[in-house]
Parts: sequence; structure tokens; C-alpha cells
Amino acid sequence: MTTTVPALAAPAANQPLVRTTIELRTPGAHDVAIDIKFAGICHSDIHQARDEWGVGLFPMVPGHEIAGIVSAVGSDVTRYQVGDRVGVGCFVDSCRECVNCLAGEEQYCLKGEVGTYNDRNHDGSPTNGGYSTAIVVDENYVLGIPDGIELSEAAPLLCAGITLYSPLVNWEASPGKKVAILGMGGLGHMGVKIAHALGAEVTVLSQTLSKKEDGLRFGADHYYATSDPTTFTELENHFDLIVNTVAANLELEGYLKLLALDGTLVHVGIPTEPDSVKMVWLAAQRRSIAASKIGGIRQTQEMLDFCAAHGIGADIEIISVDQVNEAYERVIRSDVRYRFVIDVATFANETRADA
Repeated sequence: MTTTVPALAAPAANQPLVRTTIELRTPGAHDVAIDIKFAGICHSDIHQARDEWGVGLFPMVPGHEIAGIVSAVGSDVTRYQVGDRVGVGCFVDSCRECVNCLAGEEQYCLKGEVGTYNDRNHDGSPTNGGYSTAIVVDENYVLGIPDGIELSEAAPLLCAGITLYSPLVNWEASPGKKVAILGMGGLGHMGVKIAHALGAEVTVLSQTLSKKEDGLRFGADHYYATSDPTTFTELENHFDLIVNTVAANLELEGYLKLLALDGTLVHVGIPTEPDSVKMVWLAAQRRSIAASKIGGIRQTQEMLDFCAAHGIGADIEIISVDQVNEAYERVIRSDVRYRFVIDVATFANETRADA
């Protein structure tokens, strides 16, 4: 048995998103049904809706930054109850058996985690994301959103927040550490807030100084323009950790030279073209280069609790479902400070009024 709910979908690659309906499964014994209130727009939504990664399943309902309220639970659910504030991030299942899943690193499932959208469940049915009024997810892949965070500001934490929290914690951003956040967009602004709350000395490296006031407000101690050549001489051998949020190929030599002894450059913005690295750039100060994606369920819950304790939410612009296509173009132009969030609750109310 299924339930039909309103959604916003890309009918095919490179076509505008349109209003439609999708079917949800009836909650099983371990399932949680969620009324979605807000859904963040991630740049990866655009890549996938436009089939820029070549793996699109259409029609596609994007969205993996989901915040809402539990509307029903299965008979064996123990973690949540009706009325709870919850979220869903980038995946909704995994094999649960491999060494990574058992270690709480489901995002690195050796058999492949099941993406929240543009993927298939283990039974072969397609997954649909947060640009819809409801979703049904196994309780083990649902996150609790603490009361200290507005639901609208919590939604982007389910991707942008954990994408930055994970490397900052894993590479031990902490008091006494000098950390740079490269890029001041949807990911970068979360990196500044979280690194500051972790106690690190935080520097923003951005192409220009246009967002300097924001960066300092978010907790940065320093702000430098990468378009200024003196930045690379002044900061040489300076940082313990640089987190690169830019999803484009950069001249890595200059950034690697900013690392101190045993420093690490971690990529979370993943360009489509390969990078070239000379080993001498790494050997010079025993530097490292790495990459990271999201966190597992355990770490994502840890991140949400941390953000609530430190008053951290995403800086957002709330939009209606009818503004999503325009928002996609604005994201591509970097015309957002700092994350678009879709008001799905209003979408649901409109649909009920029309019924």
C-alpha cells in the first residue's frame, strides 16, 4: 500500500523542475514517516537534476537537506515518536554489515550507501528526496534535531553542516590549531562557524574581500583575498589545516605551500576534472592532501547536538517551491548568502487548500 504526496521533480535532464506527485511506501515496522517542513538546496541537487554526473534517474525529486516533524512510526520504532523534530541527510540506508557500516561510517559503505534521492532502495524502488511534502525513512537513518536550532536553519546542516564538521573534527581543529576555510559559500560559511566553535584560530581564504564582514561575523579571526598575490607570501608555512570547499580545480601548489609542517589540505568541494600534484610540494614540509565527504549517522547526530549547544545554524534565504528553478540559476552565479531553503510546509498547505 502506498500514499501519494505532492513533490517537485525534474522530469528529465536539463528540464525545469515541475509540480508533480510521488508515491510513498506505507511505514514498515522500523520506518518513520516525516512531514517535511524545509528542504535545503545543495549544488549537488543541480548537478544531478541536470544529469551533469551522468547517473540521473528520472523523473527525479532532489533534496537531501531535510527537516520536518514525525507524523507516524512503525510498530517497532524505538528512537522517535509522533511530533519529534527530525532530519534526513544524504543517505537513507546502507548494507549495515560491512566493516565501515559497523564502525558507524555508513557514508563509506563498501556496498554503497543508498542515496536519499536519485538512487534505488534495496528492493529496487527509486528514492525520492526532500523537494516533497513527506518522506518515509528507516529509523536508523533519521536524525533528531535539537530544540536549540530552528528547523529552517537546521535543514542545510544535514549536508553542508556535516560536510564541514566531519573533516574539522577528524583532522582535529581545536584550540591552538590554525585552520583556513577556502571559499565562503554554502559550505564555507558553515566551516567558519564550526571551526570557530571548536576553538581553532580561523582564517577565510576567499577570492575577494566582498564577504569579509560576514566572515568575521561568523567567527573568522582573519580574512584574506586569494586574488592578492601577497596572501600567498604572507601566509606561507602557516596553517595546520586547510579545508577546501571550492568545487573547481585550483593551482594547488600555492595552497599547499600555505601548510605548516605536517599540515593537511582536505578537499570537500570535488571538481569534475583531475588535479595534478607534485610530490615535492608535499615532501617539503611533510604535508598531506586528502578528501572527505559527509559523516555517518553517529557523527551527524553529534554535529547537530554540537550546533545546538553553540547556537549554530545556517544563514539562509527561504523560498517557495515556485522559486526553485530561479534559485538554481542564482546558485550557479553564487548569488546566495548562504543557502536556499524551500518552504515545503507552505507547499503542503497550498496543496491541501486546492484539494
